[in-house]
Amino acid sequence: MEFGIDISTGQINKILSKGKDVFHRKKDQTLITVLEVSKYIQTDDTGARHDGKNGYCTQIGNDFFAWFHSSHSKSRINFLQILASAYKSQYALTEDAFRYMKIEKLPKKQLRIFRCSIHSCFNTHAEWSKWLADSRIVNKRHVKIATEAALLAGCFKAGLNRDLVILSDDAGQFNIPMIKHALCWIHEERHLQKLLPGNNKAKADDLEKVINDFWLLDDQWKSYKLSPSKDKAFAINNEFEVLFKRKTSFESLNGALKLIYSKKEELLQVLNELALPLHNNGSENDIREFVKRRKVSGGTRSALGQRCRDTFASLKKTCRKLGVSFFAYIKDRQSGKNEISALSDLIRKAAFRNSPIQGLGDSVTVAAKQT
Repeated sequence: MEFGIDISTGQINKILSKGKDVFHRKKDQTLITVLEVSKYIQTDDTGARHDGKNGYCTQIGNDFFAWFHSSHSKSRINFLQILASAYKSQYALTEDAFRYMKIEKLPKKQLRIFRCSIHSCFNTHAEWSKWLADSRIVNKRHVKIATEAALLAGCFKAGLNRDLVILSDDAGQFNIPMIKHALCWIHEERHLQKLLPGNNKAKADDLEKVINDFWLLDDQWKSYKLSPSKDKAFAINNEFEVLFKRKTSFESLNGALKLIYSKKEELLQVLNELALPLHNNGSENDIREFVKRRKVSGGTRSALGQRCRDTFASLKKTCRKLGVSFFAYIKDRQSGKNEISALSDLIRKAAFRNSPIQGLGDSVTVAAKQT
């Protein structure tokens, strides 16, 4: 009424959330396109309350797009369901699923049950759950492994790139067997920063030296990405060995170095794929908006409102990364003029234009496994 307009909050909500199917489809199409043309994706999650209950928002992105999906879970199954939804894939019992189950050490008795049903597919979660129950697969761990396996196999069957790399901050739900996984370099340094040597000078000196050497190695990473060579790749591998196998007077530091060293293959993924950034800051920057909204509004109430929040946050940040005015994009689509290119087409062009040469460190990571 302050502006001379008599309108209810319900009507405002209807304007903002109803009739937005075209934008939901465009948002979903960006994820399909990125999974098709990109060599890597970054991902992270954060809390996102919905209908008065705690929930989560998963972010997937890279230099060309950002994509958000809110749900009640942050499990590996939830993440695989997100990937499966992009392809509208089935729960598939293929050789890929069987291999996944063996990697995750599913008992032989259950493996035999799945082997007897190899090549079966299930269109919905309800069909899959019923088959599990009928097959007497009821143990929670067994159901979890089998569901992850069937979802991943369905994605591969539908066309998921087997060479895709997922970059994360070491959250377990994003480290999926049979998909390449890379770790954020900066997150590993944070483990070192948390160590407290107290008043012990020797420990403090050891910690300072390790952190300094850590950032010297970071400089070598950056130099390698600008002009990769076999010599630089092997130098990085050797420096990594020296730094994280170091023994100091600080036992907690020794433990942290040992833990980082155990992640060597994931931290050295950038040697194989130059497109990978050294950190996961892009995901943290993308998802910060959801953190702010959670603090201000508390969360969404309706399922439609939640979906609209995810959709328009995805489209807005994708537009910004592609250098497109979000306001102009929305106006163009609402008017029906469609003068601005589809975001999926812009993503394809950006991915092609920014595609770096292949990394030169394959032999380094193979050698690293043997050391």
